[in-house]
Amino acid sequence: MAVALGATAMFGAAQASGGSGSYDVAAFVWPAYHPEPRWAELGIFKAGKGEWQNVWEAVPKWEGHRQPLKPLWGYENEADPKVAAKKIDAAVAHGVNVFIYDWYWYGGHPFLEDALDKGFLGAPNNGKMKFFIMWANHDVNNGWDNTVAEKSYTDFIWRGTVSMDEFRALVSRWINLYFKRPNYYRIQGKPVLMVYDVPNFVKGLGGVENAAEAVRYLRTACADAGLGGAHFMACDYGLKPNVAKAVGIDSATIYNLVHWASPKGNPDYAVWAKAAARRFDVALNELKPAAFFAHASVGWDQNPRYPPGKAVPTVLNSTPAKFEVALRRAKDWTDRNVPPGLPKLVTINSWNEWTEGSYLEPDQHFGFGYLEAIRRVFLPETTK
Repeated sequence: MAVALGATAMFGAAQASGGSGSYDVAAFVWPAYHPEPRWAELGIFKAGKGEWQNVWEAVPKWEGHRQPLKPLWGYENEADPKVAAKKIDAAVAHGVNVFIYDWYWYGGHPFLEDALDKGFLGAPNNGKMKFFIMWANHDVNNGWDNTVAEKSYTDFIWRGTVSMDEFRALVSRWINLYFKRPNYYRIQGKPVLMVYDVPNFVKGLGGVENAAEAVRYLRTACADAGLGGAHFMACDYGLKPNVAKAVGIDSATIYNLVHWASPKGNPDYAVWAKAAARRFDVALNELKPAAFFAHASVGWDQNPRYPPGKAVPTVLNSTPAKFEVALRRAKDWTDRNVPPGLPKLVTINSWNEWTEGSYLEPDQHFGFGYLEAIRRVFLPETTK
């Protein structure tokens, strides 16, 4: 998410290696499973393995609740290039050919960069797949602290907003560290920047007009760097169509279907995923002329981020078979709705959101089941 940018390859690796040679399957990566020093600023994960600590400390909240989740590969340090290399091989073998790394910046400093900078980009085989970044510019509360039952949505520890001057500095950082790399994901030849919280982006810059100016600056800076401009992708999370158009987004997708379909009442996965996918058409029509890229999520369960005795709404009964239905729905929608000249991009939540119950990485319960579902849908010729 191939190095060559010819007429058939400019949109990403999957168009050379996908099931019919035409799909880019992009999994979000939550880069929280390594010893990031800034965890200490939040007072959490003192064991030194990042959010793996929430995974192994989780407990069942009701009879039949499958917790703690147990990764097949153990609690590995994702900032280790050898670990990242194994993940890359597994992803590509099953049809995931793009990683979208959540990327953070708080208080003038990066946060959780090492998983990408040292792990993925340090892996000798990283050229096998594309990558791009999603600037996860949301505010930070005590949501990752599994000792806190009631999360605060008024008192924030870190703010994700930035000024125009700081945004210009971020653009320079992105260009120099990522956008110029041969395996950085491009759409129509332009490097893709995804922004998670467009309303927060607008807020920090002081309004829609300033945000539109910032997007124009991004495109100009990338053009001046010889990159042909930039493709600005939004997450359809609290995104108002008039704001999306005024800011000038090129496309949108979603991070997790939970943004569109509530987990209240603990719905069955099949019902929940189908209900959320009805919004694909709505998003496509609301956001025109911007494109929309379909999405499939593995599930939703944030209980590992809460203490024993505190249960929160959860999507129940996710299985690889049900996930495969959601994948085929996203693939079929893509075939019908993505116009010529744009990649057949499908986003997936996620590679490793273990504490949100939405991960492709193999575990001790389903093994490689969710990855095999992707392979059956997008690489059927390799499925035995």
